[in-house]
Amino acid sequence: MKLRVFKILKHTKVEGPESRYSIWVQGCSRHCKGCQAVHTWSHSGGQLYETSDIIKDILNQKDIEGITLLGGEPFEQAEALGEITEATKKAGLGVLCFTGNLIENLHKDKKNKKLLANIDLLIDGDFQIENLDYSRPWCGSSNQKYHFLTTRYDETIFQKYKNKVEVNIYPNGTVFINGMGDFDDIMQKVDLVKIK
Repeated sequence: MKLRVFKILKHTKVEGPESRYSIWVQGCSRHCKGCQAVHTWSHSGGQLYETSDIIKDILNQKDIEGITLLGGEPFEQAEALGEITEATKKAGLGVLCFTGNLIENLHKDKKNKKLLANIDLLIDGDFQIENLDYSRPWCGSSNQKYHFLTTRYDETIFQKYKNKVEVNIYPNGTVFINGMGDFDDIMQKVDLVKIK
């Protein structure tokens, strides 16, 4: 099975508890106003990967606590991510997933069953710029909710983790900022220009 991916970071410390392998899926139909990831909206962008290759890569990583799924909208590729998360969980790694959908709506669609069964922490709800709030880890607006679907993570995360960003600079000069914060303000402070 194939997964359309915008970006993979094999080690990041700002997309969930501890060090994580993060997959930004390509494609989102929600188009939240003020979204910082508009480059992940197109369903024809990104790159196609075999799920088996991603699983192998995840299991080859050292010193990661788990994986994080974001995007884009992960549940628009629920079946492929279900395969990946099932293998990840069997290997003893944690799974955090972001979605603009609400959990009660996700349970209504059979194609989401395997993915939901393998998520430890689901953060749901559209990003709402009018409810901008960076006070909680990994969330951008106050309407978004944490759903602890297993006992792997719990409410102690609110004391242990704060929102942070990472700035990744690649040899070709490309800059990729990830995490949660005011990216436009950060770019202005370091005199970077966003290319649309």
